[in-house]
Amino acid sequence: MNKKIQSALISVFYKDGLEPLVRLLHEQGVTIYSTGGTQQFIEKLNLPCVPVESVTSYPSILGGRVKTLHPKIFGGILGRRANEQDLSEMKEFEIPELDLVIVDLYPFEETVANTSDEQSIIEKIDIGGPSMIRGAAKNHRDVVVIASKQDYSLLENMLRDQNGATTLEQRRHFAAKAFEVCAHYDVAISHYFTPQQDTYFLASIPNPKIMRYGENPHQQGIFYGQLDQLFNQLNGKELSYNNLVDVDAAVQLIREFQSTNKNEFTFAIIKHTNVCGIAARPSVKQAWDSALAGDPESAFGGVLVCNGTIDSTTANAINEIFFEVLIAPQFEQSALDILKTKKNRILLQQKQAVNNTHQYKSMLNGVLVQQNDEGNFEKWEEAGGRPSTEIEKEDLAFANLVCKHLKSNAIALVKNKQLIGKGCGQTSRIDSLRQAIEKSKQFSFDLKGAVLASDAFFPFNDCVQMGHEAGIEAFIQPGGSIRDKDSVEYCQQHQLAMVMTGMRHFKH
Repeated sequence: MNKKIQSALISVFYKDGLEPLVRLLHEQGVTIYSTGGTQQFIEKLNLPCVPVESVTSYPSILGGRVKTLHPKIFGGILGRRANEQDLSEMKEFEIPELDLVIVDLYPFEETVANTSDEQSIIEKIDIGGPSMIRGAAKNHRDVVVIASKQDYSLLENMLRDQNGATTLEQRRHFAAKAFEVCAHYDVAISHYFTPQQDTYFLASIPNPKIMRYGENPHQQGIFYGQLDQLFNQLNGKELSYNNLVDVDAAVQLIREFQSTNKNEFTFAIIKHTNVCGIAARPSVKQAWDSALAGDPESAFGGVLVCNGTIDSTTANAINEIFFEVLIAPQFEQSALDILKTKKNRILLQQKQAVNNTHQYKSMLNGVLVQQNDEGNFEKWEEAGGRPSTEIEKEDLAFANLVCKHLKSNAIALVKNKQLIGKGCGQTSRIDSLRQAIEKSKQFSFDLKGAVLASDAFFPFNDCVQMGHEAGIEAFIQPGGSIRDKDSVEYCQQHQLAMVMTGMRHFKH
């Protein structure tokens, strides 16, 4: 059912990109109604415009809060053209038919982002705008609604190609987009008033990005988010679904080391969201060398992340292996010249940390929400046969953070702030330890002087005994088992250090 547009109501906050559409409407003989700043904008183009006040017989009142909230405006939007009673009432009350509604919304999210002044924020809660948009979308059989400046050019081309007419399918498409705009707006306002919601799970994230595929080629993948707020992509192909999962794991990990010793840099290698190499050293190059040495086999095809500037020396070393993504806060130009020799290699300059406070998982027929796992330990209780040394303390704290970012059950073996063995994702803790010890042996690390971190308590003393027999003399664990004393007593009998943190770090 084609409908030719003969009248339009235009009232928008954003005027950029509007001029060509307004001029086309005028050329096609459309009567334009408008208000306030939009009316002035149109008149400055030397185009005719009917003030809404001349229709309603009311001026803009209450400081601009009430301009379009009037039966003659909403009647013109909601009047059904095929309903004889609607048409009769519109004629009786001199209500003009409005065939096109171009209305956007006050910039509420931008205002919240730029000020904490509550009055300024409250005034950016649009009332008339959403009402007109919803009304026009509801009556899309007769009315075209444009709720975003992003659709100005689309409508312009459509009207030019179709001589000012639209199809029902096109109007329905615009209506669907309009309801999405209103829904997103309402979610943003709700989040402002109730940041921690407990009645509904509300989320609205714009700019969906269709990915090549999901976790596997037969799965569709879509990302909702704004990566350009976090990264500048300096090189490489588009990030894939799996890339994004690993990039998230990488930036969550490196965030743990942003506030550590300023004379120390941390480099990490992520593979399938698990840390396979990490080290902290006085230079970025040294950190890279030590991280890679921890497990050079698993590093192949990994995601790399660093909290220091990538220089040419480091770039030359990294350039020798195959990797998917490299993330750093800065790159020297000479380093970029080296790393860009592989066109598909993804280089991300991280502009800011990810500061989300909660994590979400789709689960069964709902959503699981939890706070982020923040922190390293709640207490530092020396429960073993001796206190940990200063060097062990540093390694234990480092190992505990690394363990936090390994899938449970997780064991991390660290020596001199270098991951030299790890076990993760096993169905028993002792299996994770076996895996960690075998990894360390594979690359010829001496476990004498190394420390062991566990993401959860030891239910028996078997892990402590196995670690000790391999050369480990200091352990860190949350405690909390009814058999904590078994591990504690073993450490006391053999003069081993054991720290109880009181903080479990399961990661499923």
